[in-house]
Amino acid sequence: MATTLAGKWILITGASSGFGAAAARSFGAEGAKLLIGARRVDRLEKVAQEASKAGAHAVFHRALDVSQTGSVDEFVKWARTKTERLDVLINNAGGALGLDYVADGKDEDWEGMLQSNVLGLLRMTRAALPLMVNNPGSSILNIGSLAARTAYEGGAAYCAAKAGEAQISRALRLELSGTGVRVCSIDPGLAETEFSVVRFKGDAARAKKMYEGTHPLVAEDIAEILVWVASRPPHVNIDEMLIKPTDQAAIHKVYRRKTG
Repeated sequence: MATTLAGKWILITGASSGFGAAAARSFGAEGAKLLIGARRVDRLEKVAQEASKAGAHAVFHRALDVSQTGSVDEFVKWARTKTERLDVLINNAGGALGLDYVADGKDEDWEGMLQSNVLGLLRMTRAALPLMVNNPGSSILNIGSLAARTAYEGGAAYCAAKAGEAQISRALRLELSGTGVRVCSIDPGLAETEFSVVRFKGDAARAKKMYEGTHPLVAEDIAEILVWVASRPPHVNIDEMLIKPTDQAAIHKVYRRKTG
């Protein structure tokens, strides 16, 4: 039997767009209480309004940069003024920067990907865990990627970062054994969000080409899955989920319809 999420406290990082924003709306529709953070506060305010309209019991938002320990600690300190218990932590902040081969890679891109996808995940989880370990049935949901499982040209740093997320999730599951805290890695394949626009530094035309002729996943697909995982009975842990669009048989095997 599913566990109701009404009144549960959900913390979502990277909630200003993509999976994070969709998750805020979807958990809001379940009547949850939301703590959402991201760097783009103006967009975060809009998401907060949408989640509230969807039916959220309460929505609180604040600037959050998971690449900065001080920002993470201040965010969780602020969260403690709202609640002493956290039911779901969604580590969504992250993403890819560039598609350069290693020979042409840029330090700022590599460091950005490792900061957000790996160190940010560690920082946020460390800060939030005291709100979860005394709450059996709480869930840490980490957004991973198909890239954690299969490497591709130009993706060395991103694939490494997401493989790091997968291993952190596995280690956490061992470390938290006996506490009742659940850990799940949600690993999407080809999904059309702002992911590629960010990766290509705002080149929308190049980003659009990534999805040309396909029916990719959309943010709402992943948000629905996050809600489902979080609402499993407390004794049920979904360790890992790999979600691909039907058009994507493998990372290099994508069916594309003729266009034009």
